[in-house]
Amino acid sequence: MVTIYGIKNCDTMKKAFAWLDEHGVAYTFHDYKKAGISSGKLHEWSKACGWRSLVNTRGTTWRKLTPEQQDIQTQSAAVQLMVDNPSLIRRPVIETAGGQLLVGFDLSNYASFLKPEAG
Repeated sequence: MVTIYGIKNCDTMKKAFAWLDEHGVAYTFHDYKKAGISSGKLHEWSKACGWRSLVNTRGTTWRKLTPEQQDIQTQSAAVQLMVDNPSLIRRPVIETAGGQLLVGFDLSNYASFLKPEAG
């Protein structure tokens, strides 16, 4: 089973949901705006792909941070900032059944790692 993490009303998430649905990929959705996200999960992801790939520096939430908050030097500081501001987490984050972590909306990665459920 695939788990997709993000925020329901995000346009990029809507594209990801549409792609998954069109390609018959079964998934569960974790809305970290509503359900939150644990620091443990963020540390796990950071170890897998690096915290810099998880922090969305293009969004409005990032632009609202102070320069001091934006000056992230460590994984722990990045994780705490993402726990406090879930909108800072790049979307979507997908955990595949095989343990692969896909960050962002990348069609080539989706086609390579996400397969329809055998029916």
